[in-house]
Amino acid sequence: MTAIQPYETDRVRRHTPPDINARIDDEIRATISQYAGTSRETLTRRIDALDREWDIERVLEANAASFSLAGLALSQIHSRRWLWLSTGVAGFLLQHALQGWCPPVSVFRRLGIRTRREIDREKYALKALRGDFESIAGGQAARDADTVSRAVEI
Repeated sequence: MTAIQPYETDRVRRHTPPDINARIDDEIRATISQYAGTSRETLTRRIDALDREWDIERVLEANAASFSLAGLALSQIHSRRWLWLSTGVAGFLLQHALQGWCPPVSVFRRLGIRTRREIDREKYALKALRGDFESIAGGQAARDADTVSRAVEI
């Protein structure tokens, strides 16, 4: 039996070019290093911000809804041809549901929009730095950014 590699089950990452995934991973590691050694309050503020960060799924859904509504409105105001916009967006959304990828995902990934799993990876690393898991780690808090980064890469 082989171990599951990090993100193997993440369809968005699997369809994202390796250089973009690497850039996002590097940014996560840099953020964890930046927050290592900061105050508990600073870590808490960053964790709260991560809880509010939109993941790729939410961005894609909001984008699809906006373009679909725009197509419907424009079809009523200008020409029925604008219904093709809504049809195309619905097709992209279906493609994403079935395959985990569609053309807008590539654009959003290049802009740095992360998956929920990537956001959670940073969040749990910061929680470990904050000491949230000391009770399950035998009373030892992980304060080293590299140790914490490796621990949450599953």
